[in-house]
Amino acid sequence: MTNRLENPLPRRLACSGCGTEFSCSLSGSCWCAEEPAKLPMPVDGGDCLCRDCLRQAAMQSVSTATP
Repeated sequence: MTNRLENPLPRRLACSGCGTEFSCSLSGSCWCAEEPAKLPMPVDGGDCLCRDCLRQAAMQSVSTATP
């Protein structure tokens, strides 16, 4: 018997930034793990961002952090 917790199915999400649908793998092999920028998880009730919105948020984070 296979343990369902070992290989969870990817979640289908809608980007909290633009509404684009994408999948998120909770097994640790999600596409976002390959992104060079790491942003904190949203605390305002939002969820994950799509690749484009994540990259845009990372660029904005860098530009506001630089004096």
